[in-house]
Amino acid sequence: MKKITKSNKHILFKGILPLFFLISLFFSPIKVFAEISETEINGEVINASSEFLRDLDFETWQLVAYKSPLLEDKLILRVIGYPGNLRIDHPTGLRVESGRKQWVLEDQTLLNLELANDRRQAAAEFDLDGLIQNIDKNRPLRLSLSGVFSELPVPPFLVKEWRSLS
Repeated sequence: MKKITKSNKHILFKGILPLFFLISLFFSPIKVFAEISETEINGEVINASSEFLRDLDFETWQLVAYKSPLLEDKLILRVIGYPGNLRIDHPTGLRVESGRKQWVLEDQTLLNLELANDRRQAAAEFDLDGLIQNIDKNRPLRLSLSGVFSELPVPPFLVKEWRSLS
């Protein structure tokens, strides 16, 4: 059996420490935060919350919440998919669930002339004001849009950000 000397301990420590550091980085949870930033919507630069989320079918959607100057500063949720993913008949409500509570957000897409005339049909907008006024905690939400996605989980940090916009 080989005896471990002081120099061998140094080499052993020097090789294991970086490996341990890399492994700990890999397994440590990563905190993700959405961010309110200035975004151009409908030709105006406004503060908006923007985040990409995946539904249960692994399709990616962008959710943008903003106060619409076109609709009396109502809080609007814009759902954006790849062009062609949102071919829905308007108006169609967006169903939202949190625990036992349920809401249906009113479709505002046709009130936005830019979206109503967009042939790509890649986005739809919904009135988020009623939901935000009815919740007092940053709970996770589940969104569903008939014929488009059956469940899109929304994490609490994003709900908190939406509430800060109102």
